[in-house]
Amino acid sequence: MRYFIELSYDGTAYCGWQVQPNGESVQGCIQRALSMLLREEVTVTGAGRTDAGVHAAMMVAHFDTKDPLPTPPVREGGAKQAACDYLVYRLNGVLPHDIAIHRIYPVADDMHARFSALARTYYYYVHTRKSPFLRDCSWRLVHAPDFEAMNRAAATLLEYEDFTSFSKVNTDTKTNICHVRSARWVQLADYEWRFEITADRFLRNMVRAIVGTLMEVGRGQLSLEGFRQVIERKDRSAAGDSVPARGLFLQEVKYGPSPDPSPVREGSLKDEALNRMCNFSPSLTGEG
Repeated sequence: MRYFIELSYDGTAYCGWQVQPNGESVQGCIQRALSMLLREEVTVTGAGRTDAGVHAAMMVAHFDTKDPLPTPPVREGGAKQAACDYLVYRLNGVLPHDIAIHRIYPVADDMHARFSALARTYYYYVHTRKSPFLRDCSWRLVHAPDFEAMNRAAATLLEYEDFTSFSKVNTDTKTNICHVRSARWVQLADYEWRFEITADRFLRNMVRAIVGTLMEVGRGQLSLEGFRQVIERKDRSAAGDSVPARGLFLQEVKYGPSPDPSPVREGSLKDEALNRMCNFSPSLTGEG
């Protein structure tokens, strides 16, 4: 049987989502925990592969089991807990503090966390005033760039499909075609901004390379027409440097008709997770 997991994590201590031979990964942590609790070898597949140091306010993953999930013990006088909720409870008890499981629910066998996803949204956070509490979840800019100019450049991303200029080279990706649905900078507070971008798919390092190139526009080093030329050259060396990983969050993954048969609960667990991570700056979690 197949299950979806909704989770969030602080990626600071990890080599990324995907299992790597030379470091601890989020995927590896969850696979070991599930395999131990379910007493069978479990493989977890994520909706995306975040790089080292990148966070997720909402990641979706799936796993398969041969046997039904274990049922919780029934306490005298208490309501019976659902098997999925019980597994959430047990997983959170064994996983490290920087990974949180929010929901687990059954889905159809042909649902795939990665290939069934219709859209993904990333947020990139920056701040222009020194703050010791934002150092792991936002990038500090010494001088504020021209955000209006950066927004004009960001709007042109919707006119293109080939984003080779913003992709890591020598990847196993078969195509660099992506369909960007929205891209904009949003001011959250006097010294805090967030770049929001949604697309059907993203290339390796794409968001960080886009933000780095937009920064060149904001600093007056690259014109709007120059930004277009960067995209049209289809050459990674034409784009700007990748910005630090710590400001990037996988914010949301969207599917077609909801794979979760249970009703959506009031409030947002992914926003709660981000708020707790950056709880010294509540405005950082504001909806744009």
